[in-house]
Amino acid sequence: MSTVKIENVVASTSLADKFDLERILLLLEGADYNKEKFPGLVYRTSSPKAAFLLFTTGKIVCTGTKNADDVRKATHNTARRLSELGIPGVNMDPDIIIQNIVASADIGVDLNLNAICAGLGLENVEYEPEQFPGLVYRVSDPKVVILIFSTGKLVITGGKKIDECERGVDIVKEKLENMGLL
Repeated sequence: MSTVKIENVVASTSLADKFDLERILLLLEGADYNKEKFPGLVYRTSSPKAAFLLFTTGKIVCTGTKNADDVRKATHNTARRLSELGIPGVNMDPDIIIQNIVASADIGVDLNLNAICAGLGLENVEYEPEQFPGLVYRVSDPKVVILIFSTGKLVITGGKKIDECERGVDIVKEKLENMGLL
């Protein structure tokens, strides 16, 4: 039985109606902003470890955490820090939306990706080994994408909850067992 491990959680929220990113850059230690390269200000936290993208619209994206609790803690810490710096209109209790979970798993056996590609059919599979070493399998329910590698390692993306990632892995394992490949 493979264990699904969260590698990254991406979430978003709105912390204000608008942000003056130039002002935040001057006040927030460790912030990085170059609007010619990217329209958002980048801010990293260490406890919990996270990276934030802040936009002039007041919206933020949080990435780099390993679970939803750390997303909440890091977001609340960032909101508190911005408020302490005198940034106006900071929402101290924002609705945080998990946009994507990236997880990994290892089913513990080497896999024949050509056989898997043939067995799963062409509709939900992309496999071009000269372009990318993994097979891309799109699961419709739950709506996740699973990268399958010949080593038996999987990368699961697109889930909004860990159980969606786990169900995706279960579906892959069941299909591989039915094809006699596990």
